[in-house]
Order: sequence, then structure tokens, then C-alpha cells
Amino acid sequence: MDTDSLTSTEKEKLLKLARRSLKAKLRGEKLPPLNAETPLLQADSATFVTLSKKGRLRGCIGTLEAYRPLAEDVQEHAIAAALNDPRFPPLKSDELEEIEIEISRLTAPTPLDYENADDLLAKLCPGIDGVILKDGFKRATYLPQVWDQLPNAEDFLDSLCQKMGLPEDTWRFKKLTVLIYQVEEFHE
Repeated sequence: MDTDSLTSTEKEKLLKLARRSLKAKLRGEKLPPLNAETPLLQADSATFVTLSKKGRLRGCIGTLEAYRPLAEDVQEHAIAAALNDPRFPPLKSDELEEIEIEISRLTAPTPLDYENADDLLAKLCPGIDGVILKDGFKRATYLPQVWDQLPNAEDFLDSLCQKMGLPEDTWRFKKLTVLIYQVEEFHE
């Protein structure tokens, strides 16, 4: 990761903030204070918050561009992952104890220059690179953690094209805009 790494204390604070924020929101209570007392927690950062239940995805929301302080971004995405991920019904209070929270802090995306499909495959770093594909106004991303489910780069790109609403083999014959990023991932 090309930014300063978070300390274990900062990671713990963010995970606790995410959990306390979920509990408060689901109970209709006031959200907890951000307590962003370190420079990294105050710095603008892009994050994704992923919620899992019994090892299965239960919600994931985030942003690719840093535009607000890290603590605030985590709080907002934890709530959005629980309540606004269109793939899942809103999280209920009685599910909260079964939920595991994962936070991914992203580096700024950088363009990946490539000549053709083979060159693209050669330049990707499975397990390390998060990938953004763009085609006009369409865009989709997978965090680096998705390589765990799709370790083959061809399958990874096929699935990402489908997620973007294109035929899965689009990346093979059309030059798409490709950006990569890395994450600092931590979880409960």
C-alpha cells in the first residue's frame, strides 16, 4: 500500500466505530462520536465496508475516491452496507451478533496501461490488485479479496465485465479503461 499504514489501535477503533454505528442505527439511537484523534483517522480516505454472516457476504458498500475523513467514511459505509446494499434486504437487529465486519482502506486508483488481452492478464497481480473496469459510463470494481473466490485472472475479468452489465468476454476484444488499487484490509 502506498499510504501510511494504520496502527493496530487505529484499526481497532475503526472496527469498534463501525459496530457501534450499526447498533445505534438499527436501534434508532444517535450515532456514536467519530473520535478521529489521529492524523490518519482525520485524513480523507476511500473505504469499503464488508459485512459477512456465517462466512457469506451480507453487504458491501464503499467508494473508490477519497473525499471525506477515514472515520466518517467507515461509519457511513458500515451503515450503508447494512441497510442499502441492493443485493440484500436491510440488516435486522437480531442479525447483528452474527455479523463480522471487514474494512478495506483503498489506495488511489491508478491507470493500468496495456496493449491487448494477453498483456492485461500479464500485468494484473492476483490477490494484490483491486481492479476497476470502465466502458463509457459503465464501471465496476472488485476488491483484491475477490481473487480468493476467482483466482484465475480470466474468470476474474469475465465476472467483472458481467458485474458491469457487459458480456463476460468484452475485455478480450475491446480495450476497456483499467485502473488498479491496493487495500489495507482488516476485520474483527
